[in-house]
Amino acid sequence: MRGLTGRTAVITGAASGIGRAMAERLLAEGMQVVVSDVDADGLGSAVAALGDAAAPVVADVASEDDVVRLADAAHARFGAVHLLCANAGVSAAGGAPLWETTAGDWGWVLGVNLMGVANVVRAFLPRMLDGGQEGHIVITASLSGLVSFPHAGPYGVSKHATVSLGEQLALELMLKRAPIGVSVLCPAWVRTDILRSERHRPARFRAGQAAEPPAALAAAMAAEGLDPAEVAEQAVAAVRDGRFWVLPEGGWAGAVEQRAERIAAGEPPRLLRPRSGPATGELSRLPRPRSGAPRDARQLRS
Repeated sequence: MRGLTGRTAVITGAASGIGRAMAERLLAEGMQVVVSDVDADGLGSAVAALGDAAAPVVADVASEDDVVRLADAAHARFGAVHLLCANAGVSAAGGAPLWETTAGDWGWVLGVNLMGVANVVRAFLPRMLDGGQEGHIVITASLSGLVSFPHAGPYGVSKHATVSLGEQLALELMLKRAPIGVSVLCPAWVRTDILRSERHRPARFRAGQAAEPPAALAAAMAAEGLDPAEVAEQAVAAVRDGRFWVLPEGGWAGAVEQRAERIAAGEPPRLLRPRSGPATGELSRLPRPRSGAPRDARQLRS
């Protein structure tokens, strides 16, 4: 999908981070952009900066009704959607081992990160197919969808499932010979607000006071994370080139290769690090969590 000017994009999770950077990049390409987020205040601030060309719709991707309303609003405003960016995502801050992870953590994180993508695909794709026009879908997953890390909990599980959703979607569209491509973004560390997701956790999924992200982890992400604008640039390049995988930089593709090699050899999982590229710096010096203790080093996870 090389022609972007004059076409319409919809971006979820667009109030900040990768989503907002995508909106800025696509507006620069001359696209009409619908930006959506559950954070009404953040979305308002983003639109104030993005300008009138960005049409805001407050929606929770975990709600099927909200996503259908988003699709209706986008089509009512612009008539058709050509580029769909399923970007919204959250991360539970607690970092407990799986046997201590709460049902609320599972329900909330999977509801947004996995079912949010499924809801977006179900609400938009039938109309994109009916329109018969060239289009593309960008799904924001994570390095944690390609390599497993301890204490990533529902986040890691949700991102592995999201990668699989993208692969299956691409295969099904190929079998249908539809003119719609798919790309899956798998960034590693990015300077976003995902560690502050707890402030948007619905009360029904929360037990007691909302957890705060570990200070050392937040500082490391701020210091070493990729600029969201760089991820947005990679996404636009993937759309233009029709490329499915957008893999992490900094030698992390080597970790993906190591995991595949261990699977093929029937070997058990192990903690993987970049095969090449720069050292992980501050991230490598964060303390490892003690078994059964709150995680102070959500290492190597986007």
